Amino acid sequence: MRALVVAVGMFGLLGFACAVAAQTGGAVVATKPGAALAAQKIKVNATITAIDPATRAITLKGPRGNEIPVTAGPDVKNFAQMKVGDNVAVEYVEAVTLELKKGGGKPVARTEDSALAGAKPGQAPAGAAGRQVTVVADVVDVDTQNQRVTLKGPNRTVDLKVRDPKQLAMIAKGDQVEAVYTEAIAVAVQPAAKK
Repeated sequence: MRALVVAVGMFGLLGFACAVAAQTGGAVVATKPGAALAAQKIKVNATITAIDPATRAITLKGPRGNEIPVTAGPDVKNFAQMKVGDNVAVEYVEAVTLELKKGGGKPVARTEDSALAGAKPGQAPAGAAGRQVTVVADVVDVDTQNQRVTLKGPNRTVDLKVRDPKQLAMIAKGDQVEAVYTEAIAVAVQPAAKK
């Protein structure tokens, strides 16, 4: 696969990756004192079965025969190079981390960063896009009997179930939790194999 660069129009393929069964993928869950991570990766290969240049709609057929239309946004610079029969490789990764901040002190806030780029003119259509959302919330209540922690963030208050007694014992009212959600998608279009 050629080097992948970011194209926001390719985010429509995320729905495709979730709608068809992944060819390959994996999930990871890990903890350490005061922190937890959950991540998954999905890889799907599809074939372009139809292209509408007027609307920039592309129909993709997945490994189980599912077809789904996606729209290539204006940031997909090499749209004209795509042909029916071309192969499309989609790789989607998402992860969330939670980290306890003892004693607090950080501003309660939500921030979001994203990155986009597209294939250079003349290259095969390819792209990747990513975003990361970070939320810092105050611990306003700890209910050890029901294994619940109440977090007050910048926009709402949520109750989280903490099943690990060792993790729960570390958390106190006045601490903070920093949650980071990251998602990224990479897409590459390869010409159909010659017959």
